[in-house]
Amino acid sequence: MNIPFILEKAIGLYEEKEAVVCSGKRFSYGQFGKRVFRLSRLLKALGLKRGDRVAIIHRNAHQYLEVYFAAAQLGAILNPLNYRLSARELDFILKDSGAGILLAEDIFSETIDALKGLKSYIGKVIWTGTGDVPDTFESVKYEDAIAGESPDFISPPDIKDEDTAHLYYTSGTTGRPKGVMLSHKNVCTHALAAIAELSFSDHDNWIHAAPLFHLADAWATFAITWIGGKHVIVPEFEPSVVLSSIQKERVTITNMIPTMLNMLVNTPGVERYDLTSLRAILSGGAPIAPEVVKKIMDTFKCDYIQTYGMTETSPYLTLSLLKENLSVLSPEEQFVFKAKTGRPIMGVLLKVVRDDGKEVVRNAREVGEIIVKGDTVSQGYWNRPDETAKAIRDGWLYTGDMAVIDREGYVNIVDRKKDMIITGGENVYSIEVENILYNHPAVLEAAVIGVFDSKWGEAVKAFVVLKPGCSATEDEIIKHCKEQIAHYKAPKSVEFIAELPKTGSGKIFKKGLKEKI
Repeated sequence: MNIPFILEKAIGLYEEKEAVVCSGKRFSYGQFGKRVFRLSRLLKALGLKRGDRVAIIHRNAHQYLEVYFAAAQLGAILNPLNYRLSARELDFILKDSGAGILLAEDIFSETIDALKGLKSYIGKVIWTGTGDVPDTFESVKYEDAIAGESPDFISPPDIKDEDTAHLYYTSGTTGRPKGVMLSHKNVCTHALAAIAELSFSDHDNWIHAAPLFHLADAWATFAITWIGGKHVIVPEFEPSVVLSSIQKERVTITNMIPTMLNMLVNTPGVERYDLTSLRAILSGGAPIAPEVVKKIMDTFKCDYIQTYGMTETSPYLTLSLLKENLSVLSPEEQFVFKAKTGRPIMGVLLKVVRDDGKEVVRNAREVGEIIVKGDTVSQGYWNRPDETAKAIRDGWLYTGDMAVIDREGYVNIVDRKKDMIITGGENVYSIEVENILYNHPAVLEAAVIGVFDSKWGEAVKAFVVLKPGCSATEDEIIKHCKEQIAHYKAPKSVEFIAELPKTGSGKIFKKGLKEKI
């Protein structure tokens, strides 16, 4: 089972059906397929071969969907890039992945130009957009270039189930990003599980509002195509644009991170939009407060499904869909389960275990770590065998997420074992930020934690101890971080203290810092 199979099946069944709506453009599945095959031939002409890596830095657009399928058609590996990262961070990822071709939107031309000074491995850039672009690298224009290629079907190579299809980079706990390898089997198995669990059909219209470089949304590229649904694409998340697109295109289902959903339900005049086409709203990528869930259900008046997953698991592990015996409960009792992290999705085995590996009691009270296995679980990290061995043991992926589980099999995450902060759906590892703080000449010690934020879910907060005789302001520290890492990773606030709390062994006691808040 592989990704090219998904597109070939969609074209065969839904050739004349509308497939993609994006920035005023509309493509049928037949037209979309021809664009994919043209792009595949272009990539092949530029030297891309089976197993090679091709990267993309782009806002949501039909070209993003096209390259997801075009790279797979050649047996190549796609490396989606988070465009919020700095040039320095992107350079590390590109060198680590070994991507030699980059598909880029012209609004990121300054970032791409900066990669030259960092001696990036990129050799060729395919540009979208109409603006001027630097001649830093060998470049071609997307539309002009694919227009010169044949639209005929391009036969994929003999792709194995275990062949890597995608490389998604996540922040590393040591400050070094890790490339999560997702195979064709991972992607296809997840798509089929989502289709079955969420009852997808060719009547469904999905809006891509969360970024396509992130698996909170990217997985739907394959599930929706498989069943001949319609992809509605907005470049970036803007509440009014999303709401009007849902209304105009009769969107039936989508997934967004809690920050986005919270902004939508609090948009002035939201009640004036016709949102009756929605049958379900999924929320994932970050924790969400029950009171926000209630407001989502009141506003959209459709089913609400909480999701939980990881990049390493393609992504979904659980859904808060109700089992049959729970659907007869009162609305209040049902809500308790709807607002939980959820029960395992089809194809996933999930346990909550103690440190000794034994399962916790299913009493919704005893806390343990979530571990999982199944065909949607990554084979590991790109060029990181040690990291892979730490995360996957005896076939089980140790998530690092601490949770309780009830007698119905529904889990609820209560904490994170790792010092990870989720702000606006983006993962931030405290050590990565701390490493940057320690680079400041006035900083003696530093610790970073996540604190509650009504807009972003969590915000990054830094505690800093200055060196004797040195001085620094909050603005200076924040500016220092923003110059070296993505802005969303930088602290939103800095508190200067005389001494960081320590454990008996001398380690920084972060729980003590959280208790100060």
